[in-house]
Amino acid sequence: MLTRGVTWQEVLFQSLIAFFVLFVLARLLGKRQVAQLTMFDYIAGITIGNIAAAWSLDEVRSIHAVISLLVWTGLVLLLAWIQRKSYRARVVLDGRPTVVIEGGKVLEENLKKANLSIEELMLLLRRKDVFKLADVEYAVFETNGELSVLKKTSVQPLTPKDAGMLVMDEAQPRLVVIDGHVMNRSLEEAGYTKAWLLAELNKLGARDFSDVFMAQVDAQGNVYADLYQDAVHRPQVPERPLLLAHLKKMQADFELWALETVDKEAKALYERTARQLNDLVHKVEPLLRR
Repeated sequence: MLTRGVTWQEVLFQSLIAFFVLFVLARLLGKRQVAQLTMFDYIAGITIGNIAAAWSLDEVRSIHAVISLLVWTGLVLLLAWIQRKSYRARVVLDGRPTVVIEGGKVLEENLKKANLSIEELMLLLRRKDVFKLADVEYAVFETNGELSVLKKTSVQPLTPKDAGMLVMDEAQPRLVVIDGHVMNRSLEEAGYTKAWLLAELNKLGARDFSDVFMAQVDAQGNVYADLYQDAVHRPQVPERPLLLAHLKKMQADFELWALETVDKEAKALYERTARQLNDLVHKVEPLLRR
């Protein structure tokens, strides 16, 4: 209920002013406040929001609201500065992370210190896509309330490094078209031209950049594009020659992996598979070229 007979025009004006002030303060606090790295960040965020809401409804005087917002903002910045300068201050203000699982064993005493029940621990584990305690080697309850989990090696996905394969490091993919407009700077930083990009988009069925909702280029020069209309003309590729090309590419991939890997068993497997694919290509090529 609005106090002191506040009109809707006054509420609208106060809300706009509060929004502007909050926007300025949010820029001062930076992304740290959004991430809420500490308990105080969380408390400060709630308090600042409540002050702004009260100010919008004219439940507090404007000068008092501004002073309170500035005080809370100043405290957040001051404590952040102190935490950057002093490890002891960080420990006092934030506490220490708590190990709750070590060597696959749940540490009951540490769980009590963190004020966590086993059900809450399982909830946090499920948020990390872990449903079995047997899969966890190490878990830490962080000071911001997040759970960091290290899975056991036996349940972690196999990587090219595990197979002894040499692969190129992946760079950040770049958006090069947004809403039909070419992001020239992003395209130049990726090392490509508009002519090249248009040619690649033509292969995906776009006649022009205006047909493209968004397009992204990865480090290997592969283009992913989402078109505005599915009905945009797409070039028809004969299925049989395309299948033959895929088989030859698979054979070449296995030969390449055999050269890259240092694992003898993997090398033998890749070479054997490449030979089998080569035999298969020779048998079906006359049929697929018809």
